[in-house]
Amino acid sequence: MFQWSKKVVKSVTFNPGVADESLLALVESYLEKQVDKTFSDLCKEALWQSLCVPESVKPGPQTASTEAVEQQIGKLQNQLADLEERFFAKESHRLESMEHQILQLTQQVAHLAIMVAERPVVIQSPTPATSVVEVVNTTTYSAPPPPQEVDPVISRLSQFLDDF
Repeated sequence: MFQWSKKVVKSVTFNPGVADESLLALVESYLEKQVDKTFSDLCKEALWQSLCVPESVKPGPQTASTEAVEQQIGKLQNQLADLEERFFAKESHRLESMEHQILQLTQQVAHLAIMVAERPVVIQSPTPATSVVEVVNTTTYSAPPPPQEVDPVISRLSQFLDDF
């Protein structure tokens, strides 16, 4: 059995003879009266009749409105695909932005951990009778931390913190 693709285009040739020209004129006249039908519809109907196919087997007539609905569905599918593409691009950008912010926060936390590790920690005894203050020096890392830009406001404030 021969398999056709979903849409098959076949041509009809009208020769310059009297019979073909009169047939073509009748076809044009018929199609002017039946605005909802196309030449393709007319050919299909003629083939169904000439091949003596019972009415129960024939497909229902496909009107211009059905084709318009199919075109609308196609347009809507294209619009939906475009919307999905723009949405995913926007969400991808937001995700990359959040990942960048998390990386910056991780670096800041690491920098603060290094600063805390380099400063001596003062621990006061929990008993109120003695006011012994222990100073615990923490070990420093053998590798110096990478040079960081120092904010001038922070450097001025750090003097006051050291005095406090």
